[in-house]
Amino acid sequence: MPKQSVKLKKAIRDIPDFPKPGIIFKDITTLLAKPDLYKKTVNEIARHYKDKGIQKVLCVESRGFIIGAPVAYKLGAGFVPVRKKGKLPYKTVSASYSLEYGTDTLEMHEDAIQRGEKILIVDDLLATGGTMGAVIELVNKLGGKIEGIAFIIELGFLKGREKLKGHDVLSLIQY
Repeated sequence: MPKQSVKLKKAIRDIPDFPKPGIIFKDITTLLAKPDLYKKTVNEIARHYKDKGIQKVLCVESRGFIIGAPVAYKLGAGFVPVRKKGKLPYKTVSASYSLEYGTDTLEMHEDAIQRGEKILIVDDLLATGGTMGAVIELVNKLGGKIEGIAFIIELGFLKGREKLKGHDVLSLIQY
């Protein structure tokens, strides 16, 4: 693991039994509070995709926004928020996905990306891949071309990467 990733990993705080018993929540707020590490996180993702011609960066609410917006800025790309159902004011496309306790739905504006645009998707954490599967479905509905999917954290033991086969997946920290 690169030195930078070790520093980033040490900055992540574990919160036991959140949001429910048995879960260890990976809290990135401790990383974000350190300006040098926040900057390194954004720069590392942007560096990985700088030559891909990214036109739009899609980010999943809410922690994905914190990383994805400055990545979009650094890449000179547009920023597209992907939100939970009912949060966006204009006409949307939607995709549902399974959770341990039911289903959820993500939406983005129907005109957020154009057919053929090069897309980078950014979120804070890859777990089972369900959320990202829904985002990929949204991009495919609108005809975008996914150039990459980036995360700060990947929980490898949950095998979410297997659902993202065929995509360039970057995770800065693996557990």
